[in-house]
Amino acid sequence: MSAINEIASLWMEGTMRTLDAFRTGFGATMDDPPPATRSRVVYESGLVRLRHYEARGAGVKHRVPLLLIYSLIKRPFILDLQPGRSVIEFLVRQGFEVYLIDWIPPRPADKWRGFDAYVNTDIANAVRAIQTHADIEQVSIIGYCFGALLGLIYSAIHSGNVKNLVTLTIPLDTSTRQLPIEILTAAMTSRSARTIVQMYGNAPAWMLYSFFNTLAPAYHLIDKFVGAYRGSSRPGHIDTFRLFEQWLHSDVPLAGRIFLETGEMWRDNSLMKGTMKVGDAIADLKRIVSPLLNVIGDLDEIVNPLSSEPLPGLVSSADKQNLHYPTGHMGAAISSDSLKRLWPQITNWLGAHDD
Repeated sequence: MSAINEIASLWMEGTMRTLDAFRTGFGATMDDPPPATRSRVVYESGLVRLRHYEARGAGVKHRVPLLLIYSLIKRPFILDLQPGRSVIEFLVRQGFEVYLIDWIPPRPADKWRGFDAYVNTDIANAVRAIQTHADIEQVSIIGYCFGALLGLIYSAIHSGNVKNLVTLTIPLDTSTRQLPIEILTAAMTSRSARTIVQMYGNAPAWMLYSFFNTLAPAYHLIDKFVGAYRGSSRPGHIDTFRLFEQWLHSDVPLAGRIFLETGEMWRDNSLMKGTMKVGDAIADLKRIVSPLLNVIGDLDEIVNPLSSEPLPGLVSSADKQNLHYPTGHMGAAISSDSLKRLWPQITNWLGAHDD
């Protein structure tokens, strides 16, 4: 089968383009909704826009600032969805100075950007900006999904700058083949990936949306709308639902080179094996000595919990643990239960490691 046929078979390109146009016709927009928490941009360069959220808690103010690193393929406003349902709002009210990397979507000219550019330039520059802005030597990193992967790689190469590391729903061990996303990703050959980059430069947003959308059967989508209707009498429920829908459709392109490198990492399981090269360095997880909290969603339908579990055994940190919680992939960010029970555990852990 030719590479073009492989892509057509795997992605159903024509159908997905039609569905994407149909979706856009319902008024989807790339504009972020109004933020729930006040911030200001303190640094911008490359594809990084660094936002600072000032601690507003009435109690103790923690010394070590937090750097939030979210995924590259969707907008990060899911972490600050609305008042009362915002991870960032919760963190600043607990006395943490919070910085967020608000990734700038790659343009066609950015197709050359791989892990080296994102980790050793963009994240490295963001950390240096925080060190200057906060007059601090080390930061604590909280990474989510692909952002957790980037934060982990940065911590392996620049370990001296990381005080604490929190990884949420990190896709690490790519040898697991149970969830639909794992099976679909394994089916993507290197030739197909190269052809996509040759055709488009960057992996298109519509393709990434279609990829993840195939993981949700039609009856799940119908049930989602029925659930919104049934819950409409609850105060604010419809607003939350609409904001979440807006986030679901907030896909952005993935730079061509990191798209290819992610596929190589997935096929070779190179980060897990300690052989992944980023720039001139090997991302050796044994170099990580900072305390590690690895948060696993036991009901995660995107990142297999079995893929996340091995992480503590691969780092040299004396203080390291897995924290299991009964939530799905996005439930850790927006569910009221997680904000009441999971995030207090995370902030208690960070507070205990703030010295």
